[in-house]
Amino acid sequence: MAKYTRLEVVAAMEETGMVPLFYHPDIDLGKKVMKACYDGGARLMEFTARGDFAFEVFLELNRYAIKELPGMIMGVGSITDAGAASMFMQMGANFIVTPSLREDIALVCNRRKVMWSPGCGTLTEINRAEELGCEIIKLFPGSTYGPGFVKAIKGPQPWTSVMPTGGVSTEESNLKAWFEAGVTCVGMGSKLISKEVLANKDFNGLRKNVAETLQLIKTIRNR
Repeated sequence: MAKYTRLEVVAAMEETGMVPLFYHPDIDLGKKVMKACYDGGARLMEFTARGDFAFEVFLELNRYAIKELPGMIMGVGSITDAGAASMFMQMGANFIVTPSLREDIALVCNRRKVMWSPGCGTLTEINRAEELGCEIIKLFPGSTYGPGFVKAIKGPQPWTSVMPTGGVSTEESNLKAWFEAGVTCVGMGSKLISKEVLANKDFNGLRKNVAETLQLIKTIRNR
């Protein structure tokens, strides 16, 4: 069962402005990545459930977060059907992220009042997601659409909250473009938690990178 309500999850996304994305089959490595992100100030983590037996890894990581990282909100991404969403919610997932708009997933998440963010690529999909109760839509892949797409849809729909994933980096120019276009937060995977960081187990460097990126987002927002 989710520990955090959907509104608490949305508030954390709005406040921090960033959701780190991560997957690795090594549970111990995953815990160290989470700790580094947490120490850097991140309070959300999207576990991208893409590998075999990913549910076992998530279960252990969520238990670790609950016990050792107070305030860390664990969610699951790359969910493609309602069955998988239900299973991860049984394991305590606080939010569900999908690569595409799936109404079956919307139904099971709404039934349990769990925050869900579907991947959308058109205004029609965004409108349907909001009709189904979505608070923050995932613009995916963000690199295909860019900040200009966000700015365009925010004109007629200023109430729409957007989280681009893919095409988001830690560079100031990139983040500035997204947030000035009107995004609520950004999802960041390999540009934040790189293969090099994982290979070298540079968790101190990751902590520093997370802290600097969160501060940069804060600075951009306050300009």
